Amino acid sequence: MLLNDKVTIVTGAAMGIGAGIAEEFAAQGATVFLLDRQEELCEQRAAAIREAGGNARAFRADVTKPREVAAAVEEILARHGRLDVVVNNAGIYPRRLFADMTESEWDEVHDVNLKSLFHVTKLVLPPMIARRSGKIINISSVTFFKGMAKLTHYVAAKGGMIGFTRALAREVGEHNIHVNCITPGAIRTEGEAVHADPAAIAEIQSRQCLNRRLLPADIAGPCVFLASSLSDGMTGQTLNVDGGLILY
Repeated sequence: MLLNDKVTIVTGAAMGIGAGIAEEFAAQGATVFLLDRQEELCEQRAAAIREAGGNARAFRADVTKPREVAAAVEEILARHGRLDVVVNNAGIYPRRLFADMTESEWDEVHDVNLKSLFHVTKLVLPPMIARRSGKIINISSVTFFKGMAKLTHYVAAKGGMIGFTRALAREVGEHNIHVNCITPGAIRTEGEAVHADPAAIAEIQSRQCLNRRLLPADIAGPCVFLASSLSDGMTGQTLNVDGGLILY
């Protein structure tokens, strides 16, 4: 197994892409800690992973609240003494025309999608530096390359994640810490019921080289690659996983 005995954190893991990543990490032998502000859903997901034979535990933690994240990280370190892999996946994407957007709506999206990287990474970096080992994976979005109407706050935040990935990789490479990014395309998740624009999704699929909807498992596989020793020669990079929507 590619992640045997690795101690891992996945934020925003109660459903969607984060849940898919957590499930695949566990299937690859990792101990997975699921962090999410949706406590009941997170507990259910962790229980399902355990029932499937994996090792998982849920923490109720809102990534916009440093104390909640710190409590989870401190307990994980107390139990295991290390953190091998952290996936910054938590995100929201409410749709709104920029002309109608309020400052509070802008701030909420940036607090969850971008500022959370500051909170989480500040907590996990010290133990990684101490051990001279660690993998940080940031889940951005193909919308940064494509541009999407009604998502200016989201696209700006996701672009910031890519910049953060590159800059941090420059800083921590000397400590043997890898920082990489994935930009998913239009992934079929539970969140579509709340936020999705069916016409926009159909338009995106029509432009993909692969004429099918992508699933969380399509992101989980590349995430396992970045979390494993297979990617030890990579840092500061962005893997675009969008079914061939953007080609470069």
